[in-house]
Amino acid sequence: MKNKTVTRFPVVRSLVLIAGAAVLSACGEPASGPPPMMPQVGVHTIEARPLTLTTRLPGRSAAYRVAEVRPQVNGIVEKRLFEEGALVEQGQQLYQIDDAIYQAEYERAKANLVTSERLAKRYQRLQETSAISRQQYDDAISNWKQAQAQAELARINLVYTKVLSPISGRVGRSTVSEGALVTGGQPTEMVTVQQTDPIYVDIQQPVTEVLRLRNEMKNGRLEQSGEDQARVTLKLEDGSIYPHAGTLRFSEITVDQGTSSVTLRAQFPNPDGALLPGMFVQAQLNEGVRNSAILVPQQGVLRDQKGKAYTWVIDAENKAQQRPVEAARTVGNQWLITDGLAPGEQVVTEGVQRLRSGIEVQVAPAGNVAVVHDFDASDHVGDAAEHEPVRKDNPAVANQSGVEQQAAEQA
Repeated sequence: MKNKTVTRFPVVRSLVLIAGAAVLSACGEPASGPPPMMPQVGVHTIEARPLTLTTRLPGRSAAYRVAEVRPQVNGIVEKRLFEEGALVEQGQQLYQIDDAIYQAEYERAKANLVTSERLAKRYQRLQETSAISRQQYDDAISNWKQAQAQAELARINLVYTKVLSPISGRVGRSTVSEGALVTGGQPTEMVTVQQTDPIYVDIQQPVTEVLRLRNEMKNGRLEQSGEDQARVTLKLEDGSIYPHAGTLRFSEITVDQGTSSVTLRAQFPNPDGALLPGMFVQAQLNEGVRNSAILVPQQGVLRDQKGKAYTWVIDAENKAQQRPVEAARTVGNQWLITDGLAPGEQVVTEGVQRLRSGIEVQVAPAGNVAVVHDFDASDHVGDAAEHEPVRKDNPAVANQSGVEQQAAEQA
C-alpha cells in the first residue's frame, strides 16, 4: 500500500504541469487572423492662386429722375391726355386746364401793350422837340415796359393751362380726373413721371466692412481689381440674375446713425424696364484681389465643440494629422483659409469619420469635390459657374462602404 501511494502522485503532478505549460504557451502566442485593412481617404491638393473677392449686399432700386407734376395756375381740368403707365416724352402735354379766363387776360394784355407802345413812341417824338416834359416821356416808357411784362405774364399763364411733362419717362397713376379743380402750387401732385433708364440702385454697406477692406488693402492682403473695382451685378427677388452689369457711381460720406452703414449708389442700364423703382435686390460688388488665396472644399473643413475650424492633413508618410485653420469666409462652396495651410498640402475631404491622429491611410484623389462659383453663395469668383462631376469610379468612394463594414467587424 505504501509503494502504490508513492507512485500515484508524481503521475498526477506531471499531467497538471503539462496542461499548465500548454495554457501558458497558448496565451503567449499572438492571435491568428487577417491584419486590419488600412483606411482609404480622398484628398484635395491645396493650390494658391489669385482670387477676386466679392461681397453681396442688399439694396433698392430708385428712379434716375422723378418729376412730380403740379399745376401752375388755377382752373378746372378739361382733359387728361395720357394713358396711365405709358411712356411719355419731355414736353408732351398731360392735362388741359380750362383756359378761357387766361385767354381773355392775354388778349387784354396785348391790347394794353399796343396802346402803351404807341403812346411811348409818340411822346418820344414830342420830347425831341421839347413839346412835353421829360417826366411825361419817362412815364410813357415805364407804362410801355409794364404792359410788356403784363402781356408776357398773361402769355405764360395761358401756356400753363397746358400741363406738360418735364422729363421723359413712365407716367404713373393720375390723382385727378376731368372736372377736378386744381390750384397753382398745390401740395398734391397731379401725376408722377419717372425716368427708369438708366436706373439707380442704392446699396447699404456696414461701416465695419468699409473699415475691414481699408485695413486689408493697407496691409497688402488685398489689391485693387482695376476697372472691375466699380463693377456691380444684381440678383432679383425671384432669384434671377439681372443681365446688365452696372457701375458704382459714388459712396455716401456720412454714416447712418440708425443702421451704422453707408450708402453706395450704382447705375444700371434698364432698356427693358425689368428694374422698377423700389425693388429689393442683392448687389454683388468686387472688393479686391487676393494674390495667393487658399481655398478648401467645405467638406474638408470641420468644427470642434468650441466652434474652431480644423482640417485633416495627410503628411509625407501618409499619416493623418489634425490641423487648426482660420476659415475667413465662404467662396462659392469652398472656404477661404487665411492661416493653417500651405500650397501643396493634401486635405482630406472623404473618409474623415475614420481618421485619428497619426493613423496611416491610403490616399486617392477626392471624388466629392465639385467647385461651384455661383451668385447664390455669399461670395464667388468671376461670373461663370464651374462644375466638376463627382467621379463614382474613385477608389476612395468605391471602397468606402467596404472599409466601413470591415472596420465595424474588427471593432
